Amino acid sequence: MILDALSVLLLVLGLFFFVSGLLGLWRFPDTFARLHALTKADNLGLGLVMTGLLFQVPDVLWAIKFVLVWLLALVASAVNAHLIAVFLHRQQEGHDESA
Repeated sequence: MILDALSVLLLVLGLFFFVSGLLGLWRFPDTFARLHALTKADNLGLGLVMTGLLFQVPDVLWAIKFVLVWLLALVASAVNAHLIAVFLHRQQEGHDESA
């Protein structure tokens, strides 16, 4: 019972951070600020959702799978945000992308 309540609480908090990231994407003025909002809020939201789901898994194998999905999403998000930021920074500096 306590684990179920804790799981629901973490899922709701995760949803809150997902919605906050979406609001940042929608409201922030430039791409760098939008990237920051999306990567920070969504990673925290995903972490809270995954932690909430860990209390509901039937065995350790499912827990390991959830943690691996979470780590893969963290790495993919960081790499994608970095690549987008470097591309935009080079465009603003006037560097040629073909070089």
